[in-house]
Formats: sequence, structure tokens, C-alpha cells
Amino acid sequence: MNAIDLLIRDHKVVKKLLEELSSTTERAVKKRAELLHRIERELQIHTALEEEILYPAIKQAGGKEEAKMYYEAKEEHRTVDSLVLPDLLHTETGTLEFAGRVKVMKELLEHHVEEEEAELFPTAKKLLDKDELEQLGLTMEAQRKLLKGEQRAA
Repeated sequence: MNAIDLLIRDHKVVKKLLEELSSTTERAVKKRAELLHRIERELQIHTALEEEILYPAIKQAGGKEEAKMYYEAKEEHRTVDSLVLPDLLHTETGTLEFAGRVKVMKELLEHHVEEEEAELFPTAKKLLDKDELEQLGLTMEAQRKLLKGEQRAA
């Protein structure tokens, strides 16, 4: 599977989990916590794959505009990983505050996904040939297995 297809598949998984989480009520305390932790795990792996493998390949193959896209995408990841998600993980799942924070995280992630799929991924397809994208995909699949193993061990 090429790198772009793999990342789009990840996007679909996270969007589905976010939809599930958004549709829960304050009474679904346990389910909310479970979904949030699944989202956290998916995002950690997905972010690592993009930031360690795809983004550097785009930045290296491109010019100034691609470098700007690289830093913007990394900053969007940082916003969710360092600010929004940690706050959400420390918010009582049975509260309206939790629902509000989920909505904000969902909107941020949907915006990020839209930008990647409309701008960054098409740019990657222009800059990197089919073989390069396939090789990046294989590297990502191997890295995913390693990261999932580390998560289980932790």
C-alpha cells in the first residue's frame, strides 16, 4: 500500500472514532474514556508516521512552499498532541466540558485532514513517484508495527 493510501485509511479510522465519541452522552462515561484512548493511540502512531516519514520526504523533494506546508502540518499536530488532547484526557468524561473539548478537537482534526488530503497529499504525488510512495508505505507499515508493539509494552 502506498503512503498516501495508508494515511487516508488512518484518517477514516480516526474520523469514525471521533464521530462515535461526539455522539455519546454524559452518561457514557466508560465508553467515552475508551474511545478517547483509542483515538489517542491512533493519533500517536499516525502523527509519528507522517512526521518521521512522509513530511520529511515532501520537504526534501520540494522547495519553499513545501517547507511551509511541512511546518504548518507539524504545528497542527502539536496543537492537538500538546494542548487539546492532554486537556481532554484530564477532563471528566461525564461532563459538558468534555463534550465541548471533543467538539474542538474534532473540528481541528477535520480541518487538518481536509488540508492534507486537498493540498499536502496531492503535492506528495507530484513530487514523489509511484515507487517512492510505495517504499514510504512499506516503511510506514513496518514503523506502525514497531509503534503498536511499544504501546502494548507500555
